[in-house]
Amino acid sequence: MQRTAPDFWWRQRIGLKALALAPVAFVYGRIARARMLKSSRDRVEVPVIVVGNFVAGGAGKTPTTIALARLLRNEGRAPFILTRGYGGNLEGPVRADPDTHGAREIGDEALLLAEAAPTIVSADRGAGARAAIAEGADIILMDDGFQNPALFRDFAFVVAEGAVGVGNGMTIPAGPLRVPLRDQMVKANALIVIGPGEGGARLVRQAARRGLTVLRADLKPRPNPDVSGRRVLAFAGIGRPQKFFDTLEETGAEIVERRTFPDHHVLTRQEVQEILTTAEEKSLVAVTTAKDMRRLEGDDQELMRWLAGSARVIEVDLVFRDEGRVMELLRRVIRDHPFR
Repeated sequence: MQRTAPDFWWRQRIGLKALALAPVAFVYGRIARARMLKSSRDRVEVPVIVVGNFVAGGAGKTPTTIALARLLRNEGRAPFILTRGYGGNLEGPVRADPDTHGAREIGDEALLLAEAAPTIVSADRGAGARAAIAEGADIILMDDGFQNPALFRDFAFVVAEGAVGVGNGMTIPAGPLRVPLRDQMVKANALIVIGPGEGGARLVRQAARRGLTVLRADLKPRPNPDVSGRRVLAFAGIGRPQKFFDTLEETGAEIVERRTFPDHHVLTRQEVQEILTTAEEKSLVAVTTAKDMRRLEGDDQELMRWLAGSARVIEVDLVFRDEGRVMELLRRVIRDHPFR
């Protein structure tokens, strides 16, 4: 079973556990670097913008992609989102349809993305991009895939959490970096730091030295009267569950019980039963993330549907602090594309 990221990854200082894994991380980093720095030869006739992150796990890519799609649609563009559909069993290319597809077919993130803009799920990114164009896309937002050179991208937004940045700055398994940071910086065009924090401040300084455009954004929870002021059991299967817990407390909820699971984790019957029983015995409101809820809603087991019906969701929106500057970058990418 996939495990959650270890806590020592996110510490700003390098500890003994990270040092012990440094030799393995060095080898992993060299292999990952060689793959990432390959030239991308598969280019399509519309602009491709990737939204990625430097680290393993979630950093806010999905809400960022949704926010960019909204800006583009407000400009009269026809953005399509391209995603691998992690956690789903369909290779694609297939257009995500929340009415007929569940998380088991296309993954939880694809279900969220499809609510914001037409979304193509495809393990082959080039084939997915061409499928999007055939359906009318005039610009493609690729959710994740920053380290994958298969499809040429015209611009790369890299997202980071202000609270943790790139953690201890080491490569997997000694730290959270997918590829050594200096090599990833070369491929990035703009850094989006979400929320405050010293980890993000350090990353901003590094990005500025390398000439990256630095943007700021925040995740804003939507008001939920069923959660605010209530005693809750919070459960989440995302890259960094603490982020969800912090957001939940911002809404005024009192977290009495916490349950953390690996990213994209499909709850077992025993786990669901334990959540339901504990919530009932302690008179708690079960609360989870939008991604977790999409997995529950797509499950055909009665117990899963019961939890989906009784749990509450904290929905969040990504808000850019300088939306005009983001729009300027998007317009420039469109204007400078050679096939426009």
